[in-house]
Amino acid sequence: MKKVLVISYYWPPSGGAGVQRWLKYSKYLPEFGIEPVVVTVNPGEAAYPVIDNSLLYEVPKSIKVHTTRTFEPFEFYKMLSRKKQIPFAGFANEGKVTLFKKLMRFIRGNFFIPDGRIGWNNYAFEKCCELIESQNIDTFLITSPPQSSQLIGLKLKKKYKLKWIADIRDPWTDIYYYNKLYHTSWAKKKDARYEREVIEQADHLIVVSEAIKNSFAAKTTKVDLSKIHVIPNGFDENDFANNQADHPPEFVITYTGTITADYKIDAFIDGVKELINEHKDVKFKLRFVGSVAGVQKGQFEKKLYHAVEFVNHVSHAESINYLMRSTLVLLAIPDVKGNEGILTGKLFEYLASQKFIFCLGPVNGEAAQIIEECEAGISFEHSDAKGIKEALLNLLNKWKAQEVLRKNSTQYKKYSRQIQAKNIAEIIL
Repeated sequence: MKKVLVISYYWPPSGGAGVQRWLKYSKYLPEFGIEPVVVTVNPGEAAYPVIDNSLLYEVPKSIKVHTTRTFEPFEFYKMLSRKKQIPFAGFANEGKVTLFKKLMRFIRGNFFIPDGRIGWNNYAFEKCCELIESQNIDTFLITSPPQSSQLIGLKLKKKYKLKWIADIRDPWTDIYYYNKLYHTSWAKKKDARYEREVIEQADHLIVVSEAIKNSFAAKTTKVDLSKIHVIPNGFDENDFANNQADHPPEFVITYTGTITADYKIDAFIDGVKELINEHKDVKFKLRFVGSVAGVQKGQFEKKLYHAVEFVNHVSHAESINYLMRSTLVLLAIPDVKGNEGILTGKLFEYLASQKFIFCLGPVNGEAAQIIEECEAGISFEHSDAKGIKEALLNLLNKWKAQEVLRKNSTQYKKYSRQIQAKNIAEIIL
């Protein structure tokens, strides 16, 4: 089989949605004649926001995983802030933005460019060189975030002139929380230069949405659009093989992932509150599995009391179990500029759960289009209080009448990781 070097900072036992993508692709690529050789960080030295040891059991035994040392400034952050966790994406776990937190963000945005995990690069580069030379590897793939990992590609490309595939799961300088890092103009220019160089010098770019493709294409005039491929996130059918849909006696709405101030779900919360007040015969539960910012958590508890439940980060398998024990699932997209192209990984597992998806976000966005295409749910703008309330009431009445909430469409199956691995194999080969 053809060997390809896969460079990924996030790898089990790291948890979170970003790990799923290449863990799953690495599992299926051998079916298409490709043997992944993985380079990642030593988990004992890494700065993972979330740990999920259960994912270690999903790493195929046939795959060679090479770990390296790193230098992580986040240990100093934890020491100074007296917190056990490092900031999540979008700073979901930071609560009130104090002067200290602003200072830490400023340091992160101006002294660690593109990001705080750049201390891994030199160690990873050395290991990659060793493997390229000892195993006669002619293709390497780097998946990010962290975007700093793509700078390893610039060095490898310069030294070896090999085929380089950059898999970039999130926007770079256009990420929705970019301005929260208080970059100076010098730092912004340096970061933009790194972004542009990666876009121009990689042989292929893989992105998860058309909007990100268009964003990267607009950064430079030196890129042929044909080298930018859209392969969205997906789901692994095996994760759902032994999970039978449950029909709970409660009206259960589940959200998995992160909620920050940018996720405007107040109209939805108010709609649920009205239903609770108007339908005393029904027991409601709005469950958040993951990280909810402190301010939002307090507001939700104040409005919904016992009807809201918060579950801290759980294993990937447990997260899926929560989906399967739901009446419907909530998808919230940040209310930020350019959110039409945000396609979170949870959307595709929501699709695979075959639960009705209630989406809050741009109705002309890519997520809404996929939900409509798969006949999997309904989408509303964040502020459409009337439409949200009416839709919730309609779903509640159908549930009471024991009607099926979601149509039995198979369109979602094209987003399986196995099918996507075949598409990636074609790019690698």
